[in-house]
Amino acid sequence: MSEILNKLSGQGVAIWLDDISRERLRSGNLEQLIREKNVVGVTSNPTIFANALSKGDAYNAQLHDLAVRGVEVGEAVRAITTYDIRWAADVLRPAYDSTGGVDGRVSLEVDPRLARDSDKTVAEARALWWLVDRPNLFIKIPATVEGLPAITQALAEGISVNVTLIFSLERYRAVMDAWLAGLEAAQAKGLNLATIDSVASFFVSRVDTEIDKRLDKLGKPELKGKAGVANARLAYAAYEDVMNSERWQRLRAAGARPQRPLWASTGVKNPEYSDTLYVDQLVAPGTVNTMPEKTLDATADHANITGDTVRPFYEQAWNTMAALKEAGIDYDDVVQLLEDEGVEKFAASWNELLESVTKNLVP
Repeated sequence: MSEILNKLSGQGVAIWLDDISRERLRSGNLEQLIREKNVVGVTSNPTIFANALSKGDAYNAQLHDLAVRGVEVGEAVRAITTYDIRWAADVLRPAYDSTGGVDGRVSLEVDPRLARDSDKTVAEARALWWLVDRPNLFIKIPATVEGLPAITQALAEGISVNVTLIFSLERYRAVMDAWLAGLEAAQAKGLNLATIDSVASFFVSRVDTEIDKRLDKLGKPELKGKAGVANARLAYAAYEDVMNSERWQRLRAAGARPQRPLWASTGVKNPEYSDTLYVDQLVAPGTVNTMPEKTLDATADHANITGDTVRPFYEQAWNTMAALKEAGIDYDDVVQLLEDEGVEKFAASWNELLESVTKNLVP
C-alpha cells in the first residue's frame, strides 16, 4: 500500500474510485485497488458507463441475451448498469461491513433526463434501489431545484442517496436541509436512521475551469486556480454549521449518521496545476474524495498530505471569493451555468449510452 494513501486515509478522507466497468470487475482490478490503494467506494455516472460500453467485449454476452429476449433499450441499459453496480457492491461489501456501513459504497445515478422532474426522479430511485437490492448502494440524485424534494422523499423511504452536481454554497445548504427533512420524515415513520446514509457531491475542478476562462478575459490571471478549492472549503464550513445545529444533534441522538461532503470532479483539467491539487488542498475529517484512476495513481505517487488543509483556511477562502467578485466574476451565474451544463452533459452521455446499446442489441 502507498504510504501517502495511508496518510490520507488516516486524516479521515475516504478514498473512492470515480469509475466502473465490467472489465475492471471481471479482471479483478477493483479488488486490487481495494487491497493496494485504499479504495473503499466507487462512484459511477452516465459518462463512465458510456465509455465502458464503448471499449472491449465485456458486455457482449449480456447484450446478446438482452437482444434475444427483445428487451426494450431503456430496460436493457438498466439491466447492464445494475449488473455492474451489484457486482461492485459485492466486491466492496467487506469494506461496508468493516466500517459499519459508512464506506464500501457504490453509487448509481437516476436517468439524468429526469433531473427537472421530482416525481419521475423518485420513481426511478425506487426502481433502481429495488433492482440493485444491496444495502451498500447509493442512488445519485442531482441537486437541481426539482431534485431537492426527490432527495427528501427518497431518504424518507429509507433509500440512501448520493446528491450529485452541487456547485453553489446556497444550493449545498438547501441540499443539507433536504437531507435533514428526509431523515426527520424517516424517523416519523419509525425507520432505523442508522441504515439510511448520504453523501453530498460538491464539484471542484469544473468551477476552476469556468472561472479561469472568465479571469483570462478579465485580465486577472493571478486569481486562476483558486476558486474551486476556496468554494469547497467554504462548503465544509457550511457542513460544520449544520453539524453543530440542534436539528442535527436530535437526529444524531436517534442514530442518524452525517451526510459526508464528497469532493467530486477532482481530476485536474489544467496541466499547469498540480495533478493532486484537489486532493492535497481538500483534506478534512469525515470527507470523501472520489478520484479518477489517473488522479488516484498520482496521489499514491507524490501527493503532499500535510494534515487538515480545509478548516485552517476559511478566512483565506472568503478572501479569495471576495477577490473574485471584485475582479468581476459573477458567482451566481457561474454556478447556474455549471449546473445546467452538468445536467446537459450527463443527459447527452445517457443518450450516447442508449444509442450504443441500441446498436448492439442484435441477436
